[in-house]
Amino acid sequence: MIHELQNNPTLDGQVRLLDNVTYAAVDGRPLKMAIMTPWTQRYPQQYHPAPRPLLVFVQGSSWRTGKLGEEIPQLVQFVKHGYVVATVQHRSAVDGYAFPAFLEDVKTAIRYLRRHARKYAIDPHRVGIWGTSSGANAAMLVGLTGDDERYKTRLYAHESDRVDAVISCFAPMDVADTFEYSKKVPGNKLLQFCLFGPDPSKWAEVARAMSPLAVEEPGQDYPPFLLLHGDADTVVPYHQMVDMYNQLDQDGYEVTAYRVKGANHERDFWSQRIYDIARDFLDQKLK
Repeated sequence: MIHELQNNPTLDGQVRLLDNVTYAAVDGRPLKMAIMTPWTQRYPQQYHPAPRPLLVFVQGSSWRTGKLGEEIPQLVQFVKHGYVVATVQHRSAVDGYAFPAFLEDVKTAIRYLRRHARKYAIDPHRVGIWGTSSGANAAMLVGLTGDDERYKTRLYAHESDRVDAVISCFAPMDVADTFEYSKKVPGNKLLQFCLFGPDPSKWAEVARAMSPLAVEEPGQDYPPFLLLHGDADTVVPYHQMVDMYNQLDQDGYEVTAYRVKGANHERDFWSQRIYDIARDFLDQKLK
């Protein structure tokens, strides 16, 4: 017996992965992202896909170059829910690219995506950013320094790097405190040399420029923030999220925070409940 199935003329629920997309090059090295779009984006003349809100994801990597595919299996659900998702790599501190290289790269990636919004079926006026660990540090800084000329490169300079929503998972909010907290971890001192530069007398200044707690100011036009952190985190202390939440709240900004009970850094932090909270937040702010 031959069974029959109905076809899917609208390509509903189908996701297209565009991997190894080069958005810039520095010193001859390509900077990559992976983009997930609806399958209709492959056939724009036939389907004319409607522009979707964009979610930029930055994987934690101790400020090294993160793996593009680390969260792609989980992020697919956001594409099926109506988003275009781009997971972005940046230069590695241990390859000689001190701060603000990673921040410049993430901002450049956002401007690239706005520049190519039509190609990827993106609505450039609805952009959110989500990061984990060092990637969440980058996401917070992006939210707090929208279109800041100090971190703007010449690439796609006419585009904005502002975002409309920020999700932070276990971010270093106070970078100096984070390094002190993890001082017994092998490579701690070496990473500080790579990230802050060769002159230790300037480390405190650079660490402050990297710390959302020090960067945040009252009276600014910041996007809404969603903060999540495990209270058993052995890499970034949980109190940093509490401090960031209190500071943003006291200064009158829109911020929501979740304590993940018993959760360590990455590892047992993740659950479907986390993804549902993130999706609900993005739906409220971008749809």
